[in-house]
Amino acid sequence: MKKRVALYARVSTKDRGQDHENQLIQLRAFAKTQHWSIVHEYVDRATGKRSDREQFQKMFGAASRREFDVLAFWSLDRLSREGTVETLNHLKRLTGYGVDYRSFTEQYLDSTGIFKEAVIGILAAVAKQERVRLSERTVAGLERARAQGRIGGRPKAEDDPSKLKMFAKLKRDGLSVRKIAAKMGVSPTTVQKLAKLAA
Repeated sequence: MKKRVALYARVSTKDRGQDHENQLIQLRAFAKTQHWSIVHEYVDRATGKRSDREQFQKMFGAASRREFDVLAFWSLDRLSREGTVETLNHLKRLTGYGVDYRSFTEQYLDSTGIFKEAVIGILAAVAKQERVRLSERTVAGLERARAQGRIGGRPKAEDDPSKLKMFAKLKRDGLSVRKIAAKMGVSPTTVQKLAKLAA
């Protein structure tokens, strides 16, 4: 019995001159060499840094209903550019649905073969390292913020000269504290602090 395959192609809105058809031509030819039956082609023209892509979500919906056995994509960054952890979760999700995956340009990204568990293990190890690095960067950022007198990572409005300038203009225009707060996107308490500084 032939395996049913779904093809996924993506080009970014920033990828000028790129055509998803180039990816599909190669994926169709590849499916033919594997004796797979193509049941659907999903194409997104959107950034790969978000997972709320229309066709991407439709593809996962079909995968959850086992409408195909294998998902083939041109390369991993065409499937997702959300980072190692998120991309690994997408692959795990497919596996959880009982759907295999195969990258056309990265032969090692193949859950249809004997190295399926090894691939998942390697990706999981890379994802773990990325989580550790992210945690370290977050801690370093917070420590730098504290050293600069900021508790969080964002500077206080009263320490921002542009905010003081904006406040002064809105005050001259005769706006109330609440209206100034709304226009500046800060709390009324912050506006009162700015008023003291401007006095």
